[in-house]
Amino acid sequence: MVFRKPPDGGWGWVIVVVSFFTQFLCYGSPLAVGVLYLEWLDAFGEGKGKTAWVGSLANGIGLLASPVCSICVSSFGARPVTIFSGFMVAGGLMMSSFAPNIYFLYISYGIVVGLGCGLLYTATVTITCHYFDKRRGLALGLISTGSSVGLFIYAALQKELIDLYGLDGCLLIVGALSLNILACGSLMRPLESSDSPPPEKTGVDKVPDQYFVYHEKEKTVEENISILEKGYIDEKCANNMPDYKQDSILNKNVLSSINVNEKDTYKKKVVEQTNFCKQLAKRKWQLYLNYWEETVVLFKNKVFSALFVAILLFDIGGFPPSLLMEDVARSANVNEDDYRMPLISIIGIMTAVGKLTLGILADFKWVNTLYLYVTTLLMTGVALFAIPFAKSYLTLAMLSGVLGFLTGNWSIFPYVTTKTVGIEKLTHAYGILMFFAGLGNSLGPPIVGWFYDWTQEYDTAFYFSGFCVLLGGFLLLLAALPCWNACAKQSSKLPPNTYSYKVASS
Repeated sequence: MVFRKPPDGGWGWVIVVVSFFTQFLCYGSPLAVGVLYLEWLDAFGEGKGKTAWVGSLANGIGLLASPVCSICVSSFGARPVTIFSGFMVAGGLMMSSFAPNIYFLYISYGIVVGLGCGLLYTATVTITCHYFDKRRGLALGLISTGSSVGLFIYAALQKELIDLYGLDGCLLIVGALSLNILACGSLMRPLESSDSPPPEKTGVDKVPDQYFVYHEKEKTVEENISILEKGYIDEKCANNMPDYKQDSILNKNVLSSINVNEKDTYKKKVVEQTNFCKQLAKRKWQLYLNYWEETVVLFKNKVFSALFVAILLFDIGGFPPSLLMEDVARSANVNEDDYRMPLISIIGIMTAVGKLTLGILADFKWVNTLYLYVTTLLMTGVALFAIPFAKSYLTLAMLSGVLGFLTGNWSIFPYVTTKTVGIEKLTHAYGILMFFAGLGNSLGPPIVGWFYDWTQEYDTAFYFSGFCVLLGGFLLLLAALPCWNACAKQSSKLPPNTYSYKVASS
């Protein structure tokens, strides 16, 4: 099928709106899971590290399964995947309201909801890219703010629903709201094929497929002999020349020739099937070899290797505040009367502001996107070190706003990856980096929770988080220094024992 050129408008703006609301509805609860985290701690009485696995799985499993999500969207299309994933997210949230223990939540909320969110993210990004070319950056920026706005609204909404209907009622209502994803998915019609008719087939192409291959039922030896005997008898009757001796000789020759032909045909089929299997295995093996060779080449790039370490450490240390900040305030004995807005809501709205601001800065020619990303990492590490010293709602709110703004560096991460490996290797490199980002998302909150279980305070946990982010930022800065390029240029010059000659001027 020949698809027409992306319209960069028209129905594409409808796709942007429904993709925005899809990310709003699916990511609102998982990103604002810190509100539910407090209730699960009180309901099940488990440790903070064990309980934090629920939220970390819901946010990390989609990134870990990103290759599977891409295959599903490529095979079935964005609309069917969106509708199916809407049922997954809504069903997982509703099942979580009946959870008898924390292990049930690992599956219902962590895996089912997380995988549904990963599928929806891939579907919305894919169909938006189909509809936009010149305005693709604007369209992707608009739909990516849906998750941040969802975090801002769902944090306050879930807190209010828990006060009114309890934890179970809150999850049932949020799951029912997620069913609106089905309406959004029904509007994601695929890009229509071009109006120009396809090139006319030649005379050979017009012939139906069934005429190219003649399928005939294989006959047994007895059937072949009976057919030959019948034809021979008919011929004898027509000529009135009976010859019994010739009949017996003919039958023996027919039997021997049929047996030989059948053996040759069977051997030929076996050889053909064997060769086909060998060629298929060689082709698959070559594809795997090419993939690993390309991966090795990527990791030989020192900046990419440092970027891989930086994104892993950043998600281990930078993601826990969005999940645990409410519990940090409770552990610091912050008066609930001082709460004007949930801390997670502040993180959400400032993340949206950060995405837009950093994305605009990345478009300026005088801004080095890699150094801008490193700056956000170093500032995040400093802010994490400051959390143990915040003992009031105002200071925690200010730090939440700073951390939320700096977390908006996700909007410039594709730019950084492209600058590091080039546009031709972006898909391969981005898939690897997203896998390790999901790994960091999954490990970060449980590690911080385990630190609290061991020390009964969050101070050591956030010192560890800040150290991880600062280490990743310094490694990336060291790998990106321009002195490495100068050394490479110096080594590419002529060796000292090499002489160049110039014609003397007359």
